[in-house]
Amino acid sequence: MHRFGLQSNTEYLQQANDGIVIVAQIETRQALENVDAIAKIQGIDVLLVGPFDLGNNIGHPILDGTISAELKDAIERVRRTADENGKRSGIFATSGEQARSYAEQGFHMIAAIADAAAIPDYFAKVLAQAKGGL
Repeated sequence: MHRFGLQSNTEYLQQANDGIVIVAQIETRQALENVDAIAKIQGIDVLLVGPFDLGNNIGHPILDGTISAELKDAIERVRRTADENGKRSGIFATSGEQARSYAEQGFHMIAAIADAAAIPDYFAKVLAQAKGGL
């Protein structure tokens, strides 16, 4: 695979399918209950935990940044199941510190901040700068 931008469109199109990654999002009770079967599906490369959606769906929402023991167990189950089936595991984090913690647990793909949080903060900062506030 070549680095982005260093090949022609023809070269890119000839090898593009080799770089496809299939990600299964585990965000519901049903997905959690079936995570072993999902992990066995040929072609799935990553099991991705959406902790906020999963927590809400299994009755343990993340409130005030607190992750319940039940949700922690569910997150670990997804990570362990991915490992046991030769898959990568991924998760969304809400801070750099939490991202580091997930990496130390063994997650492979970690979103260190969600776009829904990053974009408004960024635009607020830029707008404040444009108004001369920073």
